[in-house]
Amino acid sequence: MSDIAILKELFKKSITVSLKPPYGDKVILKEPPPGDYSVTIHKMPKDDDVIVIKTDDFPSPKTVFANSRGECKRADFVIIANTEQEKFIVCIEMKAGKGGGTKEIKQQLQGSQCFVAYCREIGRVFWDKKDFLEGYKYRFVSIKNIRINKKPTITKPKKGIHDSPERMLKISSPKYLNFKGLVG
Repeated sequence: MSDIAILKELFKKSITVSLKPPYGDKVILKEPPPGDYSVTIHKMPKDDDVIVIKTDDFPSPKTVFANSRGECKRADFVIIANTEQEKFIVCIEMKAGKGGGTKEIKQQLQGSQCFVAYCREIGRVFWDKKDFLEGYKYRFVSIKNIRINKKPTITKPKKGIHDSPERMLKISSPKYLNFKGLVG
């Protein structure tokens, strides 16, 4: 059983986002009201090779953790893709305007990374798949000014690729996003 098949069995459909027909090659990441804004990502991997999870769609663990360092925060979405070419985990935080400072967004991205680590352990223990979610490359993305119609800007990290919350890829006023652009 593939990692993606296990994840699709693990999660309730209510916290996942389906690819959109007719071709199933795009996904719309939508923030519910009061935010009520969205971003579309084109050229997604095939449906059997990807899962999109709304990681902030369930209660945070504030009944367990003190949240003194932001450990209860999570980014809006996590995309996990396992294609023949590469395996990626993309954590995405979205803001309608300029909102959210870098520290807060970093904590949200870190929280989603912890969420994936928890899922990894569930796959290893309950599905008895010792290599579950191994060998994936992380990518961290912050998308701001979604409602502002300006010239889109992408700010890449100064050093290396956006493989840590500290070196997140920053996108402002997104017009056209594709999956390879988020992981490249």
